[in-house]
Amino acid sequence: LSLSLSLSLSLSLSLSLSLSSSMEIGSVLQFLENKSILVTGATGFLAKILVEKLLRVAPNLKKIYLLLRASDEKSAAHRFYNEILGKDLFMVVKEKYGPSLNSLVSEKVALVAGDISSEDLGVQDSNLADEMIHGLDAIINLAATTTFDERYDVALGINTFGAVHVLDFAKKCAKVKVLVHVSTAYVCGEKSGTITETPYRLGQTLNGTTGLDIDNEKNLVDETLEKLRATGASPETVTRAMKDLGLSRAKVYGWPNTYVFTKAMGEMLVGAKRENTSLVILRPAIITSTLKEPFPGWTEGVRTIDSLAVGYGKGKLTCFLGDLNAISDLIPGDMVANSILVSMVAQAGKPNQVIYHVGSSAKNPMKNSKLPEFGYSYFTKKPWFDKDGKPVRVGEIKILSSMPSFHRYMSLHYRIPLKGLELVNMALCKSLDKQCRDLNRRINFVTRLVGLYRPYLFFYGVFDDTNMEKLREKAMENGVETDVFYLDPKNINWDDYFLNTHIPGLVKYVF
Repeated sequence: LSLSLSLSLSLSLSLSLSLSSSMEIGSVLQFLENKSILVTGATGFLAKILVEKLLRVAPNLKKIYLLLRASDEKSAAHRFYNEILGKDLFMVVKEKYGPSLNSLVSEKVALVAGDISSEDLGVQDSNLADEMIHGLDAIINLAATTTFDERYDVALGINTFGAVHVLDFAKKCAKVKVLVHVSTAYVCGEKSGTITETPYRLGQTLNGTTGLDIDNEKNLVDETLEKLRATGASPETVTRAMKDLGLSRAKVYGWPNTYVFTKAMGEMLVGAKRENTSLVILRPAIITSTLKEPFPGWTEGVRTIDSLAVGYGKGKLTCFLGDLNAISDLIPGDMVANSILVSMVAQAGKPNQVIYHVGSSAKNPMKNSKLPEFGYSYFTKKPWFDKDGKPVRVGEIKILSSMPSFHRYMSLHYRIPLKGLELVNMALCKSLDKQCRDLNRRINFVTRLVGLYRPYLFFYGVFDDTNMEKLREKAMENGVETDVFYLDPKNINWDDYFLNTHIPGLVKYVF
């Protein structure tokens, strides 16, 4: 049985790679002409970059349907104009179209109030739902909660079952040629070595533990919530219990956090239920600010490794925990958006599943050792000014290469016994002086960062991008607009990108 399964999986992978290598890609811009596309998770960082690109380069697109989590059309419109079109990201589009932008948006953009955690995407407007079912050509699922320690009920609803709801909707659509489901490269957990572009089987785990049943996970959530409500638990207690449940369930099966666990289960379900739907699963690595378009350095929010830069630049972070020889797999957001569109065109109408890693570790790796170097180089020349207008002076950061060294550092730096580190929290300092409270804030800040990002600062995997490389090669061979839809991470100069694009972008849009 084991041999049969192995042969079956090998045959499936060979077929997938064969189909990928024999693909023909035409003009992306021509494909987009007169097409209707649904984008879920429209207010997210990557979705904004994608929508801006479509409006800027493909004005002949028939319609972009944007699914926004909202109760009604008015709320959806409010979110669109404030959280999407109102962002600096769209200033190039505004300059390009000028006064005609409003008419372009009213003609090309349809706002859909809904929620992917509900069946039929939670769309209440039956006329709009019917319009999409008969008119859509492609669906791009970008809806996700990316919080590492998200409530388990929320993460399951969006990242796992939400992915199935999008697939089910795609199956209802008469004309849909392809569904692009955006996942994450880190569904691999903490694997090391070469990580291939292969699917996860239903119930597969990272540590070999048997018994992962996704329906049972949902039942466990429902039962836990019911027990909490029966005891009259406060909203804060329910939230903490749901967060703890997600982390504990993830670790049972070998994943480091709730986010990647629920994304992996989402992949399992859409892969198992897709039938003859053309499915692209895109797995980006750590997404960073834009490299080139619509302009360099746009970003939003404190994203993964950016927490380190923000903490260091503001003087809160004095140590760097991580293996300096390990690789940080980073990829600019505009390259990911381009990969979505090129892969969508390549696989449209082909009834198979293809997985693409979108990252840099295989073709243009950047070691962790560069991160503290970039921070020191930038902030010594251009320090951040605090609320009192004083420059924050930064020094060379202390490198800690293991968890024991981190605990020793915290103990010596703050003169707290090692055991005490586990006990320090704001509650203990409520009645004490401001200095104590500030100390606890700093300790909590550093400790939280360490807990969230430790798996990625000691990550020893390299994301094989064979399918993605074949896509890039075919795009070049077939004359796809590679100047518009650039994909190749080999063209990134990391020193130039961080010092002249990424960190300045963080300072402007995040600090």
